[in-house]
Formats: sequence, C-alpha cells, structure tokens
Amino acid sequence: MTATRVAVLALFASVLAAGAVLQWVARREGSDVPTLGAVCAAVLAYEVRRVPVGRLGLLGFWWWIGWHFFAR
Repeated sequence: MTATRVAVLALFASVLAAGAVLQWVARREGSDVPTLGAVCAAVLAYEVRRVPVGRLGLLGFWWWIGWHFFAR
C-alpha cells in the first residue's frame, strides 16, 4: 500500500471518529449540540417559496459524492 492511500484511509477514519464523538457529545443530557438527525431534519425542511432547497441541496451533495468516489 502506498503512503498516499494510507494517508487517505487515516483521514477518512479520523473524520468518522470525529463524527462519532460529535454524535456522542450531542446525545449527552443538557447538550446544546444538535444530533445528526436534528441537523438532517432541519436541512430537509428548508424551503424557499415552496421550493425544497434543502432536499435539492442534499440530492446535489449525494450526486457529487457518487460522481467523485464511485464513478470510476
């Protein structure tokens, strides 16, 4: 395995670990940090003049992820 691949895998693992820690902090009693579910609900509920901008943004994000990581 090359050093670049190891660095990328370590970066992904650290992002995943940071997300897990953030979710754990959000679920503690009395925490002001929103959970991942609350953030997703707020994004999906966002509309501008009855246009679901949050849903379109999420669709665009997933398209970008798929294009850059899975379409090779």
